[in-house]
Amino acid sequence: MNAISGSAFNAGLATIQSGQQRVDQAAQGIASGAGTQPIRPSEQPTDIDVAQSGTPDVTNKLIELRLGQYQAQAGARVLETADEVLGTLIDTRA
Repeated sequence: MNAISGSAFNAGLATIQSGQQRVDQAAQGIASGAGTQPIRPSEQPTDIDVAQSGTPDVTNKLIELRLGQYQAQAGARVLETADEVLGTLIDTRA
């Protein structure tokens, strides 16, 4: 395996791992409740309740979750491309 395809494989793998770590951290934040308080159906939340509920924090965690997903998918695409390039190189040398 040449240095270019080796570094592409390493970059793809590192990106997948980083994305997975981001997903894990976001999921842990969501699972911990992210500071939200359940609201009873009979109660209407006030502006103060909404501000204190931590909803923006949950929203940020969900965004981080999606970013981690996209990051891992991008790393997988790098690996697929590097694999195709390596396969082409092997085919041309054979």
